[in-house]
Amino acid sequence: MLRLAARVASALALASTLALAVTTPALADPPQPAATDLVGVGTGTTEQLFNQFSTDYNASLAAAGDTASPRLYSWDSTGSASITTKAGATTIARPSNSSAGIAALTGTTSSTVDFSRSDRAPQVDDLTTTLFVVMAKDAVSWAAPTGGNAPAGLTSSQLSSIYGCTITNWRQINPALPDAAIRPILPARGTDTRRTFLQALGRWGQVDAAGPCVLDVDRANQGTDAILHDPNAIVPYSVGHYVGQAFGGHTRPGDEPGVLVPRAIDGIPAVDQVNRRINLPFVTSAFGHILYNTVRSSDWYSTDAHGNALRAVFGPSGWICRSNGGAPAVRSYGFLTLPPGACGAVVHI
Repeated sequence: MLRLAARVASALALASTLALAVTTPALADPPQPAATDLVGVGTGTTEQLFNQFSTDYNASLAAAGDTASPRLYSWDSTGSASITTKAGATTIARPSNSSAGIAALTGTTSSTVDFSRSDRAPQVDDLTTTLFVVMAKDAVSWAAPTGGNAPAGLTSSQLSSIYGCTITNWRQINPALPDAAIRPILPARGTDTRRTFLQALGRWGQVDAAGPCVLDVDRANQGTDAILHDPNAIVPYSVGHYVGQAFGGHTRPGDEPGVLVPRAIDGIPAVDQVNRRINLPFVTSAFGHILYNTVRSSDWYSTDAHGNALRAVFGPSGWICRSNGGAPAVRSYGFLTLPPGACGAVVHI
């Protein structure tokens, strides 16, 4: 893992900074895929990106006259409680986050789930047969309403104290700030953005990871809920998702930043407003993290048509990692691309 992190950090300097527009509309939940198609579930952080991947990859096969290769499809993290992912599949509960997606992958076969979207790294309780395939880079910061009482930046220590409810008023941050109670908010339990943010603050796993003053909001990475318009509200936000919304135009009802703007942590701005991307120094901080897709090792290393199809999409020279494949969509949706060798690398516990 340490070697991979070093490779990813060095690769960021090579990542393209262009935010290329993606003009073909993305799919939401797919029409029922065929039994041999590649179908995924998992985190909401990259679900819109994968909806675009599905549209673009399948179109590329059709344009090449390829009618035999498996198509790519992805199910959103919200919607109906249960889903039948492809023809002949076992009906499963819809996975709502990374861990639920990985559980669906490991609890079924390729007749139901082929891959899982994940914005968390391997954990000690993951199966050693679950492979995490590197895709891109994201970061998480805190956001607050434009024109509100929050400062332009906070330190990680101040954020930890705010979410631990030992700092509760803006004047504890700076006497020049308004005399007003801070309103810390977290996305609902089980959301990936909540976990990633609290992990970066060193609070994940603590009994009081979120103090009694912290409120919950149902959906992550959006600023449309009324509670988030409070001038004293702060909430974690995927910086990549914000960039895709604000600069890439990838919004849908209930999935837009509204009045929220990600702020700086420890003096490092989260967003590079000039280049319209995640700020590179920020993504190399503790608040940057890798986005993965998980697969079964038996599927990945298989030499049959299914294994070949997985590697053709997710591998180091696969479609997602290529500049003439999925890389433009990765940038358009706000995430940082990585060159082959970092993108497509496989890690596991």
